[in-house]
Amino acid sequence: MIVAVGNDVVLVDRFARALQRTPLLVDRLFTEAERTTRSGNQRGPESLAARFAAKEAVAKALGAPTGLHWHDCEIVVDPDGRPWLTVSGTVAAAAAERGIHRWHLSLSHDGGIAAAVVIAERDG
Repeated sequence: MIVAVGNDVVLVDRFARALQRTPLLVDRLFTEAERTTRSGNQRGPESLAARFAAKEAVAKALGAPTGLHWHDCEIVVDPDGRPWLTVSGTVAAAAAERGIHRWHLSLSHDGGIAAAVVIAERDG
């Protein structure tokens, strides 16, 4: 059963400028796995902006509770290149309080905009 849907959009240029102004921001927002591709290259601003949009969409799906930690929501890629959402710590606790056991994620970026849609689901 679907519990909630969250979505978010990010202007890629604005996000890239924020990362340039504050170089440590990328480490604060993203895990090492999120920052790099499977081949070890650094992800570009479009990809990072889409991942940031996903984290914001998760927070919206949870009702935007306070105290969520950025690294407790991680976007990983399966062997086929499909993004998946994993949660731990503060995000997992907020999800458990709401009975959420499963997440669905879609990422996109085009025309200077990155977007994410998250569906939160529980059993029965």
